[in-house]
Amino acid sequence: MIELARALHPQITIHHADICTWEWLRRYDFITGWDSLWHLPLSAQEPVMRKILGALTPGGVFIFTIGGLDYAEEKADSAMGPTVYYSVLGIPHLLVLIGECGCVCRHLEYDQWPEQHVVLIVQRPAG
Repeated sequence: MIELARALHPQITIHHADICTWEWLRRYDFITGWDSLWHLPLSAQEPVMRKILGALTPGGVFIFTIGGLDYAEEKADSAMGPTVYYSVLGIPHLLVLIGECGCVCRHLEYDQWPEQHVVLIVQRPAG
């Protein structure tokens, strides 16, 4: 997917790195974490979320997906074949964290109901 994105959009810089250890090169107007962040260890969820939210420019947007639980949880299952790890902070904790980082949740949707798949759009206010 990275190669395809680079081929289709050569004018855009695309970074492929371990979010837990990568250092931001600057602040960004747009960051996405689609179906990826929930594969981080639970212990990395909050530090990575703070890191991402801190990298948004004023007015910058972060769009991502999480598991739609009200509580922190981590698990592994093989529902789609190979065993895959998942973790979530829980929506209430995540919403508090977003506010603590100076950002606002603009949209939260269970987009595949009854699946626990949640889409969030978060923005750092411009002012």
